[in-house]
Amino acid sequence: MRCLLIFFVFLISLTQLNAQPALHTKSKKAIEFYNTADNFRVRGQYKQAIEMLEQAIEKDKNFIEAYFRLGQTFKSFKQYPKSIQYFEKGMAIEKDERLNRAFWYELGEAYFLSGNYEDAATLLTQYIQAEVPSFQNKARFDNARKIIDNAEYAKKNQQLAKDFKQQALSDTVNCFVMQYFPVLTADQQMLIYTRREGNSNTDDEDIVISKKDERGRWLAPVSISANINSGLNEGTSAISADGRKLIFTSCVGRDGWGSCDLYESNKVGEQWSEPKNLGQMVNSSDWESQPSLSADGRTLYFVSDRKGGVGRRDIWISTLDAKGNWTKARNLGKEINTVYDEISPFIHVNNSTFYFATNGLTGFGGYDIHYSERSTGGKWSAPVNMGAPINNHEDQFSLFITADGEKAFYSHESLGENGQSFSKLYEVVVPEPQRPRQTNFVKGIITDKESGKPLLASVELINIDKDTLEAFTTSDSISGAYLMVLAKGANYALYINRKDYLFKSLSFDFINEQSIEPIIINIALEKVKAGSITVLNNIFFEFDKYDLTPNSLPELDKVVRFLLNDTKASIEIGGHTDATGSDGYNRQLSERRASTVAAYLIKKGIPQKRVFYKGYGSSNPIAPNSTEMGQKLNRRIEFRVL
Repeated sequence: MRCLLIFFVFLISLTQLNAQPALHTKSKKAIEFYNTADNFRVRGQYKQAIEMLEQAIEKDKNFIEAYFRLGQTFKSFKQYPKSIQYFEKGMAIEKDERLNRAFWYELGEAYFLSGNYEDAATLLTQYIQAEVPSFQNKARFDNARKIIDNAEYAKKNQQLAKDFKQQALSDTVNCFVMQYFPVLTADQQMLIYTRREGNSNTDDEDIVISKKDERGRWLAPVSISANINSGLNEGTSAISADGRKLIFTSCVGRDGWGSCDLYESNKVGEQWSEPKNLGQMVNSSDWESQPSLSADGRTLYFVSDRKGGVGRRDIWISTLDAKGNWTKARNLGKEINTVYDEISPFIHVNNSTFYFATNGLTGFGGYDIHYSERSTGGKWSAPVNMGAPINNHEDQFSLFITADGEKAFYSHESLGENGQSFSKLYEVVVPEPQRPRQTNFVKGIITDKESGKPLLASVELINIDKDTLEAFTTSDSISGAYLMVLAKGANYALYINRKDYLFKSLSFDFINEQSIEPIIINIALEKVKAGSITVLNNIFFEFDKYDLTPNSLPELDKVVRFLLNDTKASIEIGGHTDATGSDGYNRQLSERRASTVAAYLIKKGIPQKRVFYKGYGSSNPIAPNSTEMGQKLNRRIEFRVL
């Protein structure tokens, strides 16, 4: 989009500079080369145009229009040193201030785009002070003011860039001409990105995947799936934290609604399903691209230039409903979107820190990465520029930050000596002040306790302090694998459910958790039958009392739902303690606690004849009482099917 703006200003500037009685040369040969270059430029043959302009200058070293045109052409290719060189030479020749104003504007912008903020602000201020505002130059005036504001901001905030240490990923990964938009799974074992064999926008794009070996090195990338990649373009993608849901962009030839549409594919075992268009609730007759998925794959952010937005390209959002269908996309609104362009959205796996690139807010130039935090009520905070070293005078986008918040992955485009563009994937350590709220994850395999076979089961993450569903997913139906992200700052209950099986309850205290080591828990589900037992790990009592704490309610209600769904089941609530204290006291305390739980179930409508309770004291330990952890495990409430 910035290139379109440059081209628009390019035409206006040429009109101003060339609206003269004649070109500033008497050499007919120079004029012939210049006009030939103009014909090449109109046809998009810029390399030939540059050759003709250079020959025009050979014929007349003072041909200022040729210098001006060369400066603009190199600037459009982001070859700023050459652009600046020709603008400076042309401006040194031209002594008429009125004609030099066009050079001030163009050179000032070239300085800014190359990171020379001081000279950019000086020249553009000079341009604004000298030029008379008009309808014809309004776009240049607005852009000049915006650049001056950005240059002043950048001068004050670029100090940290000196410590910027980016590291290109290995040549094993960076093995194509172009590679961009990297995304990773939460466990950082899979890297998915878009590759292009050539540097033309018409070259084929595919999605590839690289996995880590046992030594933590990235293996050679392979096509993600023959079901996904085709002879058509498949690009910018997003993946759920567990690596089993992929949303990607395809632009031609598929059953699309517009120029580019979003598609979904799901992984079962090792196979990706046939891609499915997300439909008109998400896609439109316009352009949709650059998706980002929440950790559980149930919230989708993407970019669209459809009508009804705030600016030219906006970020939109859609969520899965109870039936698993994507809801009608809505604009994120003016909290995030501006009248300019917002692109490259990325929601961190903590589900509250949102990153995006924009050229509509004050920054270092081009597209800068900003971030916003979502409050408990769902409102987004005012976007904050990530600052140096993440942002600089170039365009920044396709940022991905790992689950632990420590590393950022991104792509960077450069120009080779031949003037052809190429891009690579990089990683960098995220400065401490700019890191998102830390997360960890729990993963494992869900199986049948008796047969050991993998099971398809639902996995729910509940914030027990707020009694809210934080995330929902299912295990893989073939492998039984599951993964759930745990964001720092809450107490969680993790529930594993499958029809005809006792649910499993896990408890995680992440209020002050510092460890980022992954938690591996394999879960064996037991079928509902007489004698089967499950521990209720999220039932809490006041110290040395039998009064339930409020954060016990989610688990108690889980038991209520189990009994309402299985109307034939009768259960015994068993209370257990550690070995601290006398046997008599422990038995009495455990029985009172079991009685309190039973009373809650009966109060919620479970017939009294189906609910029994008993206090076992410290007679049935499940762990040694010699350690603090063992004592904690022994202090428990469990229920047994009768």
